[in-house]
Amino acid sequence: MATRDREAPADLSHLDLPLGRASAYPRVFDPGLLCGVERGPLRADLGADPGLRWGFGADLWTMYEVSWLDAAGKPAIATGELVIPANSPRLCESKSLKLFLNSLNNHRFSGVEEVAATISGALAAVCGAAVEVRLVEGAGGPGIGALPGRCIDDAEATAPRFALDRRLLAGAADRSRVTAEAVWSGLFRSLCPVTGQPDWAHVWIDYAGPTIADAALLAYLLSFREHGDFHERCVERIFADVRALCEPSRLTVAARFTRRGGLDINPWRSTQAQAPRLPRLARQ
Repeated sequence: MATRDREAPADLSHLDLPLGRASAYPRVFDPGLLCGVERGPLRADLGADPGLRWGFGADLWTMYEVSWLDAAGKPAIATGELVIPANSPRLCESKSLKLFLNSLNNHRFSGVEEVAATISGALAAVCGAAVEVRLVEGAGGPGIGALPGRCIDDAEATAPRFALDRRLLAGAADRSRVTAEAVWSGLFRSLCPVTGQPDWAHVWIDYAGPTIADAALLAYLLSFREHGDFHERCVERIFADVRALCEPSRLTVAARFTRRGGLDINPWRSTQAQAPRLPRLARQ
């Protein structure tokens, strides 16, 4: 694999996205508001083909502002989760999903099952794969918890560099010491590639293999601080770089991003088919 030093942000100038533009909030139901983004070009420099040859994963979204009208015209609310498989041809652009969900607000449905099926069908058409949708009607929803594993945020990180640099992982793995552990950091920040607004997240890494030095791993994660990229692509980049440079025998990378516009996005990528069971965090 060719050595990549510092990564340039993706060129998204050719995409016609609603993100970063003023938008009138919809008053009628409109699935056409959803906007997909092809995953293939975004993955071209990650050393893996668009078919996710490297493993498994999904994009887990939490929806906090789902509302519609019941059959009698009375407003109903729900909190929900949706799962977009990482091997779908397209990801869903976040603002377009927000606008689509708002277009449900004044539309009548027979019940929560029809709402879930409608959201699932519309997203499947845009993403090119089956999308799982789970809704909890009323004010309930997924509870708040803590990430399993060990926090590395106290590791020594002198003069951290805020330019994405995978070389920070070079030599990070001690091949004389083999371990199996989960570590995480709550200090992760990247930038929206369209608006430049900060995106905050906890990043969780579960691996088996040569022990990865906390300081090097933290320095690498901190180097995303001024890097513009989609949430999904940040997780894929971390997965690809850790796997290539640290050579774990088992690896899962997941991120819990803070919400924006009533949505949070929580991608995971793994060498294992089983999805990690991670809780919603207090910052979400």
